[in-house]
Amino acid sequence: MSRIEVRMSGSGGQGVIMGTIILAEAAFEDGKQVAQCQSYGPEARGGSSKAETIISDSKIHYTKVKLPDLLLSLTQQSFDKYLPYIKDGTIIVVDSSIEVPEETKKAHKVFSLPILDAAAEVIRNKMSANIISCGVINAILHVADWDAVEHAVLNHVPRGTEESNLNALHYGAKLAREYGE
Repeated sequence: MSRIEVRMSGSGGQGVIMGTIILAEAAFEDGKQVAQCQSYGPEARGGSSKAETIISDSKIHYTKVKLPDLLLSLTQQSFDKYLPYIKDGTIIVVDSSIEVPEETKKAHKVFSLPILDAAAEVIRNKMSANIISCGVINAILHVADWDAVEHAVLNHVPRGTEESNLNALHYGAKLAREYGE
């Protein structure tokens, strides 16, 4: 890895901002250089949301993501909005509810995973979709050692939810690995 750019998108309240903070913190703890930024619509919950993280082995001179190496979208609206801003070879991770055009599937590695359903049905907490997403992204890109990712998750989740959130993290990694088989 020399430089990896990640864009997570969804709607406000899905935790994509926290997801990129966790990835950035884990990579930093693992000795890498990081930059993280976010933006969201005027609505705190339900509006469009995106967050980005740059992870590098060397100094980061430009801190904005232009064309991500990985795009994760949890809503159709966010997918449609950010799909035009990817490059050849961008890895696309979407919730399985999102319709991905056939030409996009042919041109990119697309992981269509039941992230939102897993949060609700397996983890039994809709708010864990972002943690599942972190597990998926780290399994695909290996942005940090798993101990560092677990530590970053534990730094940002409410007391009493540690075990559930670690389960969500590892479930996300399992989803990514199973998809790749």
